[in-house]
Amino acid sequence: MAKETPALDTELEDLPPELRWRKWMGRIEAVIFASTSPVPREDLARVVGQGASVDLLIEDIQSDLVGRPYELVAVADGWMIRTRPQFADAIRAAADVGDQLLDLNEFEVAVLAAIAYHQPLTRDGLKDIFGKDISRDLIGRLRTQELIAIGPRSPRAGAPYTYVTTPQFLVVFGMTSLRDLPDREQLEDAGMASG
Repeated sequence: MAKETPALDTELEDLPPELRWRKWMGRIEAVIFASTSPVPREDLARVVGQGASVDLLIEDIQSDLVGRPYELVAVADGWMIRTRPQFADAIRAAADVGDQLLDLNEFEVAVLAAIAYHQPLTRDGLKDIFGKDISRDLIGRLRTQELIAIGPRSPRAGAPYTYVTTPQFLVVFGMTSLRDLPDREQLEDAGMASG
């Protein structure tokens, strides 16, 4: 017979307000810490009382983490704990941990950017942008790294596959949503796109 898990006391009414708030902060931090992917606000709201503001709890956790080598950040419509960028070299040196995008060359990053800006996009659409065929191997490599996924079929003849970015793309590039992509004018000003 399966053992029944007791319901989580989210209200914590038996605790004084300051301790209750600290307990809610601990729960949110623990849930985010234990997750390998961004945790949506709705999931966090399930571990705190109805009167608790998830946003204020997160702000307090972020304040507690000031000066620590990791931080709580909003990415891909959720929250995640990440090592602060200034510690990347130390982590790589100690643990031989490579950067997630280290093995993408400049052209692969350009293809990824084209998909991000023009999604859903077919391989023919990529050919129109770059003036040459984009190999299935390159597309497969971006899919294997979970940076892109198959999108809806194109309404064109033959209904070719389209490609779209994934939540992992947002996580890797530290974005909350695609609205965080630089606009075309910013890219042109930086010399990264032609007008």
